[in-house]
Amino acid sequence: MTGHSHGEARHASGGARHRRNLSRALVLIGTFFVVELVAALWTGSLALLGDAGHMLTDVLGLGMALAAITAAASRRSMSSQRSFGLYRLEILAALANAVLLLGVAGYVLYEAVSRLAAPPEVTAGPMLVVAVGGLLVNLAAFRLLREGASESLNVRGAYLEVMADTLASIGAIVAGTIMVVTGWAYADPLVALGIGVFIAPRAWRLGGEALRILLQAAPANLPVAQVREELSRIEDVLDVHDMHVWTLTSEMEVVSAHLVIAAGGDPHATLDRARDLLQGTYGVTHATLQVEPDDHQGCDELHW
Repeated sequence: MTGHSHGEARHASGGARHRRNLSRALVLIGTFFVVELVAALWTGSLALLGDAGHMLTDVLGLGMALAAITAAASRRSMSSQRSFGLYRLEILAALANAVLLLGVAGYVLYEAVSRLAAPPEVTAGPMLVVAVGGLLVNLAAFRLLREGASESLNVRGAYLEVMADTLASIGAIVAGTIMVVTGWAYADPLVALGIGVFIAPRAWRLGGEALRILLQAAPANLPVAQVREELSRIEDVLDVHDMHVWTLTSEMEVVSAHLVIAAGGDPHATLDRARDLLQGTYGVTHATLQVEPDDHQGCDELHW
């Protein structure tokens, strides 16, 4: 359409803006994971082992998140055969993080139930010291990722893992303190059980949100019927059909639609009004809109 300008629509994904903080969190947690794993095997603590397991998923999850963001942000990810680049890698990483979290939660729950029957002896003093160190590391990583979690599903997956690990560290401290003071061996498996119960539903929700994006369902903040109705009320627009709304990756919603206008209507003005509506009201900066006169034949037969 001659004379019409789309402007610059390309922008960084939510995760790309927090790549540096992801890197810092990865170094912190990766370093302490080794310490905590050795301590868990030495003391025999399930709560500490569960915390170390969470740290391992943190390391893997943060690594995947960082790799996905780096690959997606690279200009080399764009090609004629990958017109959307590798943005979906961030969502795949979020889904993988959810699976990892569910796996660790399931293992900890299984072990906790098994140990309730006959709790083994745990070296509580060293366990307590290492758990405090783990908490400090997790709190630092938690702070680094907090802002990005509200902007990127991928960063949110890493954030949830660190949050779960922070709770696991707190639980290990509580269990260690109880065992040091009272010698009550059941504290360790009971705390581990609570951690697993807390983590599992959050991991499930994260996985569900990632699957929603991969299945190209419309995001909750874009009610399709309402968007279609508002587009149809634009001057000269007679009908809106073949409309699709989906999320490419975090903070990148996409809309495509056919707008039927009255013969003699101004397609430039219609396109500008539709674009302004989508961007101003719903924050959609990438919309593919086909404007066609009402005497055009064939396009209204599209139904997928």
